[in-house]
Amino acid sequence: MTDTFRKEFTLAGQQYYYYDIAAYLSSIAVQIETLPYSIRVLLELTLRQSFKKPALRKYLTVFRAWDEHHSNDIPYKPERVILQDFTGVPALVDLAAMREEVQKRGGDPTVINPDVPVHLVIDHSVQVDMAGNEAALEYNIKQEFKRNQERYSFLKWAQASFENLTVIPPDTGIIHQVNLEYLSPVVRQSEAAKPLVFPDTLVGTDSHTTMINALGVLGWGVGGIEAEASMLGQESYFPMPEVVGVYLIGQLPATATATDLALTLTHLLRERKVVGKFVEFYGPGLKALPLANRATIANMAPEYGATCGYFPIDQRTIEYLRLTDRSEDQIKLVEKYAKINHLWYQENEDQNKHYSEMVELDLRTVTSSVAGPKRPQDLVELSKLPRNFKKYTQLSDCKVESAGQSFNLQPGSLGIAAITSCTNTSNPEILITAGLLAKNAVAAGLSVPAYVKTSFAPGSRVVAAYLQAADLQDALNQLGFNIVGYGCTTCIGNSGKLQPGVQEIVSQTNYPLAAIESGNRNFEGRVNPLIKDTYLASPPLVIAYALAGTLNIDLLHQPLGKNQQGQDVFLSDLWPSASEISEVIHQYVKPRLFSKNYQNIFSQNAAWNALPITKSVTYPWNEKSTYLASPPLFHQRTANLVNLRLLAKLGDSITTDHISPAGFIGQTTPAGKYLQAQGVRIEDFNSYGSRRGNHEVMMRGTLANIRLQNQLTPKLQGGYTKSWLTGKETTIYEAAMDYQRDGIGTIILAGKDYGMGSSRDWAAKGVELLGVRAVIAESFERIHRSNLVMMGVLPLQFLTGDTAEKLGLIGNETFKIVLNGKTANVSASSPEHQINFTAQVRFDAPIDAEYFKASGILPYVISEKMK
Repeated sequence: MTDTFRKEFTLAGQQYYYYDIAAYLSSIAVQIETLPYSIRVLLELTLRQSFKKPALRKYLTVFRAWDEHHSNDIPYKPERVILQDFTGVPALVDLAAMREEVQKRGGDPTVINPDVPVHLVIDHSVQVDMAGNEAALEYNIKQEFKRNQERYSFLKWAQASFENLTVIPPDTGIIHQVNLEYLSPVVRQSEAAKPLVFPDTLVGTDSHTTMINALGVLGWGVGGIEAEASMLGQESYFPMPEVVGVYLIGQLPATATATDLALTLTHLLRERKVVGKFVEFYGPGLKALPLANRATIANMAPEYGATCGYFPIDQRTIEYLRLTDRSEDQIKLVEKYAKINHLWYQENEDQNKHYSEMVELDLRTVTSSVAGPKRPQDLVELSKLPRNFKKYTQLSDCKVESAGQSFNLQPGSLGIAAITSCTNTSNPEILITAGLLAKNAVAAGLSVPAYVKTSFAPGSRVVAAYLQAADLQDALNQLGFNIVGYGCTTCIGNSGKLQPGVQEIVSQTNYPLAAIESGNRNFEGRVNPLIKDTYLASPPLVIAYALAGTLNIDLLHQPLGKNQQGQDVFLSDLWPSASEISEVIHQYVKPRLFSKNYQNIFSQNAAWNALPITKSVTYPWNEKSTYLASPPLFHQRTANLVNLRLLAKLGDSITTDHISPAGFIGQTTPAGKYLQAQGVRIEDFNSYGSRRGNHEVMMRGTLANIRLQNQLTPKLQGGYTKSWLTGKETTIYEAAMDYQRDGIGTIILAGKDYGMGSSRDWAAKGVELLGVRAVIAESFERIHRSNLVMMGVLPLQFLTGDTAEKLGLIGNETFKIVLNGKTANVSASSPEHQINFTAQVRFDAPIDAEYFKASGILPYVISEKMK
């Protein structure tokens, strides 16, 4: 078998070998031209891995008629793992705790070590404490290190103590942009005299890992727990995916941006219900999409619900590799291998390609738009945006003073306008459009009202270099869009406080201010707990709305300000022409900028370099630390699921933002009270994200989001529940601890799409530590379902037509769950009634039952390694 499918090729005098997927398909009478490119990558990986592990060969048969085998699982063992620091720190804390556990059991702790290359990019810790001035960047970095020195010292220990781990220092760029511009080789090769060549594949602990799909690299976001499995050499399994082909024709109009296209596709594909499916783009419209535009689209795959948004390798890929100054040898290898192993896009094969379903989009129909106010798929045309604020017509104005000026704010007035997130700050075309628009606005004498907090967080320092070279950053600065950091800021809730004066009034009145951001997530309460309505938009539109000071405006027909002569200025007056944008790109966005930046990426942060380096087999935990602690995740739980009580009864679309601790820590919350009891000052609380390495803080913040609505406490919003032990309303954390003291397990009931949103491992870890044994929902988001299983929490799904309401579940019942293969028999008893129903056991992968039986993946891996 090896001799049959292992082939050779020569490039520049060097011999290589590879696994020929066309030859394999031919052996089972399948034409490779019919397979989507993303399925070809999965086939290559399965074929290659099956020679290392013959037990995997049985999965090759699924590719014979791949679109008829969606109930069959296939293995996925990616070549590398990429982490961001919010999810990466707890993943490495788990590995450190696993080493300690192995040592306690008398084993060799060094068996716990990443088996594949792991890159951790520190990009989620910088906060917008200061904005709108020249001092902001330096001040925010200083505050970042003040808050995170302990975490950063731990990461330095991890890099020195674990093999195969590389840490990208803070304030160098956003994880996905660094991945796109620097980390991914597109095609990998083994270290040998005659190297094996194969596609780059990965998983990442950020749901927007899919941005790398733009480069022809297959990868997607997973929870930190699943990433740990990949790091420790475990295959993950998932059903053979359906592949939705998106056929693109035409070319974007000059007034539409890649953001507009991404939001349009998000709306379109959400309607087509692509959740859990692969999306692959093809058609003549591909030629008109530069790779940066593709990255904007691929990045938002989680927003349209897909596992990935894949673009096959083509000439645009090669152009981007040259733009980012990859070596010519590597570029030639990518092109040669992609063509010889049928991974190079061939437009003439489109008519033969078979997809599970197809969607067509004419790029010429895309118009400027925004999305919101709570979901990225809710597309709104610019002219119709004011309609969304009619719900507030009964509210009077809110009077505030900011920067010595008085303002009468109205619903729709902006509290935040932020150019942030990898979605758009990877795209030179969009950012140069924003810079030119800012330059035109300054020339017209326009300014942003003082009550709007403006900020700009580029995805990499390359962005700052070309904006500075093109003389555009100065105009952005004059409008308050000074660079505040190089990382994920507003989009993940690190927006900092609102402007002085505004913060205080809104805190007291809960007045519905709005936000506009060039991000990808706008769930309620995410960007800032004081912001009610958040809309997503392209960077130039963020600036335009900031100038207007409100979202309650029709930018297509109403002026956003007046010039020095008192004349109305419209958006069309400021928008640069396509030729202007193109000229700046060609003149200033050069390969040398990329290579110059990345050759110094490990040394350009002096504060990081100054941190001491320590190395040891196990980590020396500080018992007094409120940032890092060894988590209690290795206990064996009883298999009996009896006498369970309901901790929370939730509705539809409960996101990981609702479940997982995120953002600010309130002083009256369980986490806030804990920190104060440990002697931490309120001003030093930091964010939940920075404390993800401490389970004591995180379990107290689980299910504590201020926007969470537990139906057991309908009059209270936030992390509250009714304790069935006392009959009183209390916090979810306090009730959970009471149940645990009495040896009582708990369950959660939920509606559709439970766990949608970011791939947050603490959304699963937290509920496990609270004592939750099972979640019964109408449907689950893919990553979160997997994370629950890997933490030993049972995911059960109501059968079609059943819901908690239709079954008559009130919440005061005592539950018993009996597993019966692929289903579970659930009985719910209360003084009023006895309800029996059947639920589907969501063990979607062959290994899931083993993980659950072992009380989670970490105990499972330890047992396997100890063998």
